[in-house]
Amino acid sequence: MLLDGINHVGVLTNDTARLVAFYRDIFDATAREAEHNDALTLTMINIGPDRELNVFEIKGNTEAQHQTPMFGRGRLDHIGLQAASREAFDEIRDRLIACGATDGFVTDFGKALSLFFIDPDGLEGEVLIPVPGATHTNPPGTPAAGYERVT
Repeated sequence: MLLDGINHVGVLTNDTARLVAFYRDIFDATAREAEHNDALTLTMINIGPDRELNVFEIKGNTEAQHQTPMFGRGRLDHIGLQAASREAFDEIRDRLIACGATDGFVTDFGKALSLFFIDPDGLEGEVLIPVPGATHTNPPGTPAAGYERVT
């Protein structure tokens, strides 16, 4: 394999500070402003070793306001983030529930557990953790044992 994963995902926002706060508070991410002028703010949110969200806030650009359902979003539908450990997955889930970004439903895909969330700009994200030793796959919507949905 010639690749080592994703380097970054570029996203648009209308409120950089709010988006940075979300990823900082939920994922312990750090951020740095790379460029700022009257028309553009570019901020890098570090979401893992050598992995970033490149966040663009462009004056007058309204694309970040468009909300469409899954698989109707064009080429970039959602982002999948890898949790560092099962404990980290559980902590992220708790934080996402606390801020109302998910109902806490965890899918058991067999080889991985998956939790979907919506960030403050409406971008759908997924947090995954591999299940060591699992060799089977389950269909989407298979509930993971020990994770109750919050209503």
